[in-house]
Amino acid sequence: MRTDITDRADITGVVTDFYTRVYADDLLGPIFIDIAKMDLPAHLPIMSDFWETVLLRTGSYRRNALQSHFDLNQLVRLEQHHFDRWLTLWRATVDDRHAGPLAELAKTQASRIAGSIGRRLAGSTGSEHVTISTVRP
Repeated sequence: MRTDITDRADITGVVTDFYTRVYADDLLGPIFIDIAKMDLPAHLPIMSDFWETVLLRTGSYRRNALQSHFDLNQLVRLEQHHFDRWLTLWRATVDDRHAGPLAELAKTQASRIAGSIGRRLAGSTGSEHVTISTVRP
């Protein structure tokens, strides 16, 4: 039986499983591994902070989520199909591990975040900041 997301350990589990899927993905894997050259052990705690802030309102994430995407977009054009795949993998990961209001919020917020970043990359100068909405359903 799947339970809801309740704490940092649950979030870390989702984030770790998600990036395992991303790294194995034919579309996204090369972007993260070969182009971004992401240091996964260093990145996982940062992304756990991000999702902990989004879902549990801890305030532990204090970076500019948009800037790293602008930087990456300078190396490879991030397009809608990249965000769609990211979102598909995120939703599947959450669904495989959890069910409940915070699990649903994780998927809803991911959709909002992907849409926001995609729109901003498509039509902005790179100076905007992503606002993390932490309103619970």
